[in-house]
Amino acid sequence: MDGTSRVLVRARSLRAALLFIAALAAGPAAEAGAEAAQGPQGVRGAVTNLPIPRYVSLRADSANARRGPSFDQRVDWEFVHRGLPLEVTAEYGHWRRVSDADGYGGWVHHTLLSGLRTALVRGDAPVALHAGPTEASAVRAMAEPGAIGRVVACEGAWCAIAAAGLEGWLPRAALWGVGADETIE
Repeated sequence: MDGTSRVLVRARSLRAALLFIAALAAGPAAEAGAEAAQGPQGVRGAVTNLPIPRYVSLRADSANARRGPSFDQRVDWEFVHRGLPLEVTAEYGHWRRVSDADGYGGWVHHTLLSGLRTALVRGDAPVALHAGPTEASAVRAMAEPGAIGRVVACEGAWCAIAAAGLEGWLPRAALWGVGADETIE
C-alpha cells in the first residue's frame, strides 16, 4: 500500500431504500409511542450513560467511519444511507464506535447519528408486512431485503415498522436494528 487513505463506499441499492411493495391497501398509521432503549443491565456508556450496545440511525446522508475517535484518523469506511440502523459499541468524547448489519464500521462523530430507531429487513426474500402482530393478520405489503423502516414498537416476536407511507408488523427475527428481547413502546 502507498499509505494513502482508502475509502470504501457502502451503498444500499435503490430498491432497498425504504422500498415496500404494496400488496394490499395500507390502513391508517398508528401514532408512534415513546421509544425505550434497553441494553444489558449495568453496561452504560462513559459519556452518555446510555446502554452499550444500543441501536441508533444515521442522521446524515453520509458519514465517514474512522479508524479512531478523531478527525485526524484515517477514514476506513463511508456510510451513505440516511436512516441506516447502526449499533453503538463504544463511546469516547464526541465519538461513537458503530457497526452496520454486515459488521462494517468505525468511529463516527455523534452529530451524524440520531436516536431515531430504524431497522433493516434481513434475508434474501421479501417478508410479509402484516396488519397485526400475527401471521394470521392481513398482509399489507412485502418488505424487500435491505429495506429500512422506522421502528414504531416491538412486542414479543413482532415489531411495528413504518416506511414509504405504510405501517405494519414484521417478525423481529427478520429485522436488524432491534434487540432480541428489547421492548420498544
